[in-house]
Amino acid sequence: PEVLILDEPTTGLDPNQLIEIRKLIREIGKDKTILLSTHILKEVEAVCDRVIIINNGKLVADSSLQALREQQEQRIEVEFDYRVEDVLLQKLPQVFSVKNIEGFVYELSFDSEKDMRPAVFDFAHDNQLKILQLNRKNISLEHLFTDLTR
Repeated sequence: PEVLILDEPTTGLDPNQLIEIRKLIREIGKDKTILLSTHILKEVEAVCDRVIIINNGKLVADSSLQALREQQEQRIEVEFDYRVEDVLLQKLPQVFSVKNIEGFVYELSFDSEKDMRPAVFDFAHDNQLKILQLNRKNISLEHLFTDLTR
C-alpha cells in the first residue's frame, strides 16, 4: 500500500522488539507514507520526520519536528561562577523568563529565532560574569504538545 496506518505500534513491546519496529518503520517510511497514531511522544521523536497534532478535533500543528521546535521559545541553561540576581539577567535582550534552577545555574527563555548564546556570552562579559557552562536546551515534543494543546 502507498499509505500504512499504524495505531500505537510499540505498545507492549520489549526493548529489543522496540528497536526492531523502529528500524522497520524508518525503512518502510523511505518509500511509503506511514501515519503513526500514538500517545508515546518519544516514539514520534524517534521515527517521524513530520508531526501532526490534533486537539479536540482541531489541527493545531502540521510540520517537521525541527520547525515546531524553532517556533517555540529558545531555552538556554547557563552556569555562572557565583549567584546572579534575576533582575540583572532580565536585562538580556529578548529574554522573557529567568529561572534559577539550582545554585549558580539558570534557565533563560528567549522569544527569538536567532541563537541567543552569543548574546548571553557578550552580556556575561560586559557584566564581568564568568560562564562555567552554556547550553542550548532542546525542547521535547512532550513540552511542545503541552504548549500547543493548553
